[in-house]
Amino acid sequence: MNLDDTSARFRLDRALDRLAVTFRGMTARDDEAQCDCHWGSEEELAQLKVPDVELDPDLLHRTWTAPDWIDHGAVLRRILPQFARALVSGTVPMFAVCEVGGSFARGHWQQWPAHQSAAVWEFLHAWWAHSLTEPEPAVPVYELLALCTEASATLSPWLSTWEALDHPVPDRHLAEAAAHWEYDLLGDELPWNMWDNDNADTLRTELAAWLVRHAPARLQAQDAPEELLHRIRLMGLTGPARWEDPHWPNHRY
Repeated sequence: MNLDDTSARFRLDRALDRLAVTFRGMTARDDEAQCDCHWGSEEELAQLKVPDVELDPDLLHRTWTAPDWIDHGAVLRRILPQFARALVSGTVPMFAVCEVGGSFARGHWQQWPAHQSAAVWEFLHAWWAHSLTEPEPAVPVYELLALCTEASATLSPWLSTWEALDHPVPDRHLAEAAAHWEYDLLGDELPWNMWDNDNADTLRTELAAWLVRHAPARLQAQDAPEELLHRIRLMGLTGPARWEDPHWPNHRY
């Protein structure tokens, strides 16, 4: 698959429009409640029970990060069109991006009616594909992979899309991501935290195996540092074969 950033942007715009249509008129439950000491006022809560009213950025942030809604899914549906636009535009603070996947996961969006879950799935895929083609995406690709994986509870489709793109831009993202992940992966840890860690080991094993299989040839074409290529190779080894290798980086865990 060759790079086509124009069609990727068009796909993302269509996905955002689809979210706006699909979730138009959605509200939080009438009996939804929140703590007025820690979350916000009754007046702010009332806004979530009125459809299609834009929230100010601070209220939007407090809404999607709150972990204790009665019905997180209904709240997420209420804010999703605005929330998605904020994510794509980069106006969600980077320090909070690591929490986005957990918010999607808590909403159990894959259990929503088919047309709603399909709209969310297409948004995530369109955002991912576009970010891979962008030299400077609003959210770094390594952060977005963690977000999409946590939101969907699967890693495979995101890696498959990445692998299919044959172009220097996604390969540069691969080099950046591998450098970001290698310390944790060599310590047999998933290089991001998750709201639900039940399948963290499975995801870590899949990510490391994918890097070992897929990354070296692509990174050699990017003139990646030899040390990074050795560290990816070491991910395919276990036990003494890994840490007694002459290229073991002397990481401390």
